Amino acid sequence: MSLGLKIVVFKAFLLFHFLHKCSCSKLDDHTLADKRMDAIFPEISPTGSPQPLLPLLAPSPLAPFTNTTVPKLSGLCTLNFTAAENLMSMTSIDCWAVFAPYLAHVICCPQYEATLNILIGQSSKTTNLLALNGSQAEHCLSDMDQILASQGAGDNLNQICTIRPPNLTEASCPVKDVSTFENTVESSKLLAACKKVDPVRECCEQVCQNAILEAATEIALKASDSLSSPNEQHIVMDHSARIDDCRNIVLRWLASKLDASHAKKVLRGLSSCKVNKFCPLVFPDMKHVAKSCANGISNETECCSAMESYVSHLQKQSFVTNLQAVDCATSMGVRLRKLNISRNVYSLCHITLKDFSVQVSGCLLPSLPSDATFDKFSGISFLCDLNDNIPAPWPLTDQFQTSLCNKNVKIPALPAATSDQSGRHGKDVMSLSLLPLLSVLMMLVF
Repeated sequence: MSLGLKIVVFKAFLLFHFLHKCSCSKLDDHTLADKRMDAIFPEISPTGSPQPLLPLLAPSPLAPFTNTTVPKLSGLCTLNFTAAENLMSMTSIDCWAVFAPYLAHVICCPQYEATLNILIGQSSKTTNLLALNGSQAEHCLSDMDQILASQGAGDNLNQICTIRPPNLTEASCPVKDVSTFENTVESSKLLAACKKVDPVRECCEQVCQNAILEAATEIALKASDSLSSPNEQHIVMDHSARIDDCRNIVLRWLASKLDASHAKKVLRGLSSCKVNKFCPLVFPDMKHVAKSCANGISNETECCSAMESYVSHLQKQSFVTNLQAVDCATSMGVRLRKLNISRNVYSLCHITLKDFSVQVSGCLLPSLPSDATFDKFSGISFLCDLNDNIPAPWPLTDQFQTSLCNKNVKIPALPAATSDQSGRHGKDVMSLSLLPLLSVLMMLVF
C-alpha cells in the first residue's frame, strides 16, 4: 500500500480515536472495568461467533475526505463523464480509498469495469465505435481515475482491478464499429436474451452469457477475413483470447442499447456469476497445519491452535460473499485432505464460513450484486450478513467443485432482511460503517 494512503488511513484513525474519546456515549461502569488500551482492535478469533461492534456516536470521520477536489483532466478524452455523473459517484463510493483493496473482488472492480463499458458503450451513439484507440484509452483511463480519486476513491484502481489502457481498445477483436457489429450478429436476439438478467438464475442457466458468447464468437471469426489482407501485419493470437476481447465489444454494445442504470444492473449481474465462481483468497503454506493435524490428530488442541493461526492470516485479505466463502472452505479443505488430514477439522475446531472473510464482525457480503452507500452521518457502509453462522463444509473428496450451481449448497443469495431495509443493527443484517472498521483496517495496513 502506498505511503500516501497509509498516511490518510492513519489520519482517519487518529480522528476516529479523538472523536471516540470526546463524543461517544458513556458505557456502563461494569463494561469499562476491564477495558484495555487496545480494546478498539477486535481480537481475531476464527472459532468464536463474532459480535457486532458497538455503534459509535461520534461524527463521521469522512468529512475531511469527502470534499471533492478538482481533478486534473487531459482534455483529450471523448467519453462523457458528466452524463454518467451518478454512475461515477457510485463507483467512487464502491471503491473508496481505504476499502478498495478489501472490496475489490466483490464490489469495487465489478462496478469499475461496468462503468468503463457503459461509458464506452454510450459514447458509441455518437462515434459509432465500441472501442477507443490507444491514445484515447490512456487519456480516458487516466481521466476517469482522476475523477474518481477526487471524489474519495483510491488513486490506484487500475492496479487493484488490473485494468490497463489496452482493455479499453478492441485489442485483438476484429470488429469495433457499431455498423459492422450489427451486420454480423443477430442483435435483436442478443438484446432479448440480455435485456433482463436474473442475477440468481442467470449464473446457472446462462441465457445471456450464452448469447454474449455466440455474438463474440461470430465477430471473432471476422479475423479470418482480415488476416488475408497483404497490407496489414497481424499477430496471430489464440482464438479463445480473441473471443474474450470480442466479449468486451459485445458488453459495450449492450450498454449502448440500455440506459446507464439498467446497463449497470445487467453488467453487475453478469459479473456476479464470475465473482462467485472462485475463491479470491491466497492460501499460504500449510505445512504447520499438516504437522499438527495429519495422521489422525493426536493432539486436538494443538491442531485447532494451528488451524486458528492459519485462518487468522486469511482473515486479513478480503471480504468475500456467502458463495465465495463456501468455495474458499472447500478449496482449503481439499488442500488439507491432500496433506493427509482426513478428519473434519472444520467441525473439530468450530470453523464457520464467516471465518474466511475479513474479521470485523464476521461479515459475509451478499452473493448478489451490491453497492456500498455513503451517508454524511454514518459514512461509508455496506450490507453484511452477521448472524449466518453456517459451519464451513468439509469436502468429501480431494476434488474441488464450485458451489455456484450446486443444489446441495444452501447459502442465501442475500442476508435474511430484504434489500429495501437499511440493515443497520437488524437481527440478521448489519450495515458496517467506516467508524468501527477503521481500527481493523489499521491493523491490516500496518
